[in-house]
Amino acid sequence: MTTIEHIYWVFAAAAALVLVGIASSLVARRFSAPLLLVFLVIGMLAGTDGPGGIAFDDYSGAYQLGSLALAIILFDGGLRTRMESVRRVLAPTLLLATLGVLLSAILTGIAASWLLDLEPVLGFLVGAVLASTDAAAVLFLLRAGGLRLRERVGATLEIESSANDPAAILLTMMLVEYVTTPAGLSPLALAREFVVQFGIGGIAGVIGGGAIARGLNHLQLGHALSALFALAAAVLVFGITGQIGGSGFLAVYIAGLLVASHVRGGLTNLLGTLDAATWLCQIAMFLVLGLLASPRMLLQSLLPALGIAAFLMFIGRPLAVIACLAPLRRYGKREIAFISWIGLRGAVGIFLASIPMLAQLPHAQLVFNVAFVVVLASLLVQGWTLGFAARVFDVALPHRESTVRRVELDLPGSLERELVGYPVAADARVLAGTQMPDWSQLTLIVRSGEILTPDQGGTLRAGDYAYLLAPPGRVYRLDWLFAPPEEAREAERELFGEFSFDADVHLADIAEFYGLPVRPRDAPLTLAEHFAQRFEHTIEIGDHVRLGAVTLIARELGDEGVRKVGLKVDRLGKVLARPRWLERLLPRA
Repeated sequence: MTTIEHIYWVFAAAAALVLVGIASSLVARRFSAPLLLVFLVIGMLAGTDGPGGIAFDDYSGAYQLGSLALAIILFDGGLRTRMESVRRVLAPTLLLATLGVLLSAILTGIAASWLLDLEPVLGFLVGAVLASTDAAAVLFLLRAGGLRLRERVGATLEIESSANDPAAILLTMMLVEYVTTPAGLSPLALAREFVVQFGIGGIAGVIGGGAIARGLNHLQLGHALSALFALAAAVLVFGITGQIGGSGFLAVYIAGLLVASHVRGGLTNLLGTLDAATWLCQIAMFLVLGLLASPRMLLQSLLPALGIAAFLMFIGRPLAVIACLAPLRRYGKREIAFISWIGLRGAVGIFLASIPMLAQLPHAQLVFNVAFVVVLASLLVQGWTLGFAARVFDVALPHRESTVRRVELDLPGSLERELVGYPVAADARVLAGTQMPDWSQLTLIVRSGEILTPDQGGTLRAGDYAYLLAPPGRVYRLDWLFAPPEEAREAERELFGEFSFDADVHLADIAEFYGLPVRPRDAPLTLAEHFAQRFEHTIEIGDHVRLGAVTLIARELGDEGVRKVGLKVDRLGKVLARPRWLERLLPRA
């Protein structure tokens, strides 16, 4: 086969693998299987031990491809992360992305040293390779599964999974350097290297992100060229930062954050174009990493690798998350439990496992095989149970199929609003005097074929079409105001429970008649005070407190905190009789 023919064969084989993966995704969706796992398995089947028989062992090429793909994925992740969400969960995500990664690496390293009979340094290297959650896996599975998590939990998972990759990459590379350097590196030198890499990466990200945003704002580029400009500039920031000794991965993520918050227009089109590039990067990474794996060799270390996977899922990750989040007192036990469980490992772990292979470290093949098995186990167990876990730990918002068309506006600065259109039914709550939330804004009314401003249209009427601006994460909370009565009541019950009452009711009054477990010091508190004590200054609509068979839900917020509270009685609690005076106290919502 000539060189030209070989190139054609490589192109055809690569395209065929992608097409097979896409076709297989249709079957995977039917069984709710993690789609990225499909591409990983297809890569394995096409490899040297599979039916495809493709001999591929180019770890250097895989590392270069993986570095480029990760840079693009992280830049895209930064673009899709709202700065408002970052500010709200900045402290916990920084802890998870740094201290959490370090704790996971240490704990998993201890387990790996014992299970694999390795020296402590090599055990910690295994821990570092597996320390970070995978942004591609977490973000995709959340979106593909149609899950809407509570805002604080969702923002924490998305930002942590994007921000902890640089820490894991840096920790892995420093440990590899420690093993390969004859004299070794002192702990002080490792700490200094960590600070330097993060410092240079952060500064480069700020400068690079500002420059990219400025270019997008001032250069007269079309939609396609704008996306190419942003993509090329991000890769340039990544390359220069790495060349001068900083963390290029941290730099491109920060650059994406700044571009999203400072670009004045065209962000929707930019994200739409980059979406295809990011998908291609994810698919390429999983296929190539699957080609590198040898099922025959994976079986040799299968049992200890599964032991490490179980330790990481049930002990290592939960302990690290508890150590980072419990002291902050913002997160409930169920939220911490869910964040602990959704610590998916993905392509990043396998990508990092190729670094010891490139450095030709002792037991490098073992490290790679173990990482591959752990990633497979994580995608199978944690990926497949993501939706189930969200329901068990009660962090998922109600999912309702809506017939409402939502049009996403490209507003200056960032995607902070969506335009939502509702037909106004004759019996809609909004016509009965229920006011719309302060965070929504009526922008226009369509009445009898005419387009009217709110001033021209006045009060909404049955048969109108109302169009409102609202934050994307809160749009679903408007549905019950415009839905037909039966559907509205069902939506309201799902969101806020069976009853609604003022938050100045005392906790002791409800606890007495429902037999709820309330501490004596909490009994004199009003429900508003109880929520304020539980959530401090981070209360959101939909936050809830479980008390035995009852769940209390923050329904309306005022300047001083919770103003209205919903009450949902669990199935077991519904067998309890409700006294008449309590029925009067808790009128139907």
